[in-house]
Amino acid sequence: MSFSMTGYGQSSLQSGGYKITFEVKSVNNRYCEVVLRMPRDWSGYEDMLRRKVQSHIKRGRVDVTINRETAGDSAPVQGLNHALVQSYLEGAEALKKNYGLPGELTVRDILSMPGIMEIAEESGSDAFAAAGDFKEALAEGLENSLQSLMEMRRREGKFLARDIALRLDRLEELHAEMLNLAPVVLHEYRDKLQQRLEVLTGGALPLDEHRLGMEIAIFADRSNIDEELTRLFSHFGQCRALLQSGEPSGRKLDFLVQEMNRETNTIGSKCSHLALANLTLEMKGELEKIREQAANLE
Repeated sequence: MSFSMTGYGQSSLQSGGYKITFEVKSVNNRYCEVVLRMPRDWSGYEDMLRRKVQSHIKRGRVDVTINRETAGDSAPVQGLNHALVQSYLEGAEALKKNYGLPGELTVRDILSMPGIMEIAEESGSDAFAAAGDFKEALAEGLENSLQSLMEMRRREGKFLARDIALRLDRLEELHAEMLNLAPVVLHEYRDKLQQRLEVLTGGALPLDEHRLGMEIAIFADRSNIDEELTRLFSHFGQCRALLQSGEPSGRKLDFLVQEMNRETNTIGSKCSHLALANLTLEMKGELEKIREQAANLE
């Protein structure tokens, strides 16, 4: 099953007097990049949350935003961090004394400073115990939003894989036409060469069958595309196998498209036949469309 790299998921729950909301967005990226945004006092959970995201997603940039707001009267009681207030006041006095800076701290100034108001349950030795209360809640909420994200990535990945499979069908049709046309090219070259020689000599000189055979053999060797067609057919099968596997396939598909483009370019450079050249151009167009779709797959 193929997954797209783009998706969105959200969830919310209540825990510890808070309503906690989770929002997860993912976009294309060459690697797996996880960006977490959440309240600073929950930064200790970052490694756990990052590992949870990486257990679901192997490729793409994932933005995780976790917000909290008080849930009615059940919110934890907040109080002044007296030690921090004293530290700010002492710092202000030191600035005035050492650098001669004017000004006074007001109550509004102090209350606006980071960390002045603290949650009573998390003060002192109870900080770690209170922090542990949110671990399961954060893991559960993130898991729910990730499930929603993965469902969207799965649906879009299904459409992308279907489109690529249809284009592979068309590539196989073009491949079959090339396979049938390859022997015709040699016969047409032989006939054209004979006609040119007859025009140039006016039919007065007999054709040297041995010399003519050598020229045709050289052309056949130079324009032989059997190896390229065989490798293309092998690449088609590998692409289908990747789409049906449950593993991330985007980067592998991109590599295979490069290889198929290389084989197609070689076929185009070997053959000057108009019909074969048109088939080559159409094949390159389909490969480019597959490359664009593969760039969106995980």
